[in-house]
Amino acid sequence: MVAVIKSSASIKNVLQYNENKLKQNVAQLIHSGNYGKDTEQLGFTDKIRTLEKLISLNERTKLNAVHISLNFDPSEKLDKETLQKIADTYMRSIGFGNQPYLVYQHHDAGHPHLHVVTTNIQRDGKRIKMQNIGRNQSEKARKEIEKEFKLVQAEAHHLKQAYEIKPVNIQKVQYGKSDTRRAITNVLDVILPTYKYASLPELNAVLKQYNIVADRGKEGSQLYNSKGLMYRILNDKGEKIGIPIKASQIYNKPTLKFLQQKFLQNQTEKQRHKLRIKNAIDFSFVKRPEQSLQELINALQKERIQLVLRQNDKGIIYGLTYIDHQTKCVFNGSDLGKPYSANQIQERCNQQMQRHEQKLTQRPAFKHANEQKQSALTTAEENGITFKIPGVKEVFKELIQTEQEGSLAAELRNDELRRKRRKKLHH
Repeated sequence: MVAVIKSSASIKNVLQYNENKLKQNVAQLIHSGNYGKDTEQLGFTDKIRTLEKLISLNERTKLNAVHISLNFDPSEKLDKETLQKIADTYMRSIGFGNQPYLVYQHHDAGHPHLHVVTTNIQRDGKRIKMQNIGRNQSEKARKEIEKEFKLVQAEAHHLKQAYEIKPVNIQKVQYGKSDTRRAITNVLDVILPTYKYASLPELNAVLKQYNIVADRGKEGSQLYNSKGLMYRILNDKGEKIGIPIKASQIYNKPTLKFLQQKFLQNQTEKQRHKLRIKNAIDFSFVKRPEQSLQELINALQKERIQLVLRQNDKGIIYGLTYIDHQTKCVFNGSDLGKPYSANQIQERCNQQMQRHEQKLTQRPAFKHANEQKQSALTTAEENGITFKIPGVKEVFKELIQTEQEGSLAAELRNDELRRKRRKKLHH
């Protein structure tokens, strides 16, 4: 079983999302908890008023709507009664057993899954803390439920893969085979609540990995001046394609105002994770002093840190963004400190490569080749070869250099072979 918990500022939008699925005949309301009526007797007004009444008891908490999805392996054939028991057990285990909640079974995907709608505001007006609930209470509940109901474990590789967030399928969007809003929403539902970004460029650094961008429009445009926000799909070249979707048209309303609140919250929360990225960069240079920028990118990927290059139209790198997929934190290079900015990282890579080249030129084999080259030129001039014809001296130099570089390459290869033999002897 895979559980996903999301918070929202609008219980109406979350409820409406599931009710629309009912109207489309791709979902059923199969269960409810702590409502005054039986599930079959609940109308839309009953459903929303119960939740809104609790939410009104705490106006300070903005993210008061909770939307949970419980996903099962495609091989599992679970009847309605079993799904009801699983939902009740899960809600009790994560501390929502006394909250009113609605359980919808959806049939619009290739695997069985439930959607649960509730609120984190309790009857005394206090909120249930959501921080780390997915990593702590939810993970414990999931493992217990898998054992109790003999479900396929989420640790199984194929099950984890089934629910990994995937980039929007560009071909399907281009040929009208995919609903653009649904494709965008699927990505936003995972990225917005889980990653810690403190600006629109930082958020876009993550979204672009999934072929999506949050677009404010050009400065001075009506969209920009009205503080509007569109979500667009990108093709392989980073070009915007398809129909732009207004943030206000997406069910959980990821508008600019909503994002700005997240920016402030995330700015504080992500600070403690800076050191992990800085240590990974520094250790990479210690482990491999002579490395190019691409080699640094590859090294960081092994630590689940993605280095995104920000380049202008001419391909000049003007900024770096680090996405830590382990801690789900996003940082601009300059936020980590001057040594981790675009200029400094490129300079460190260039300096290390230059030092590597200098070491090679200082090797005895290279020095010997240079001495041979100079000696040959001197001997030629002493024997009366004056190189009066333009270009002949340069050709002569090139011929000597080519021959000697071949000798140098051979000597370097022999050095390498000797090192390998010594290693074998030691082992």
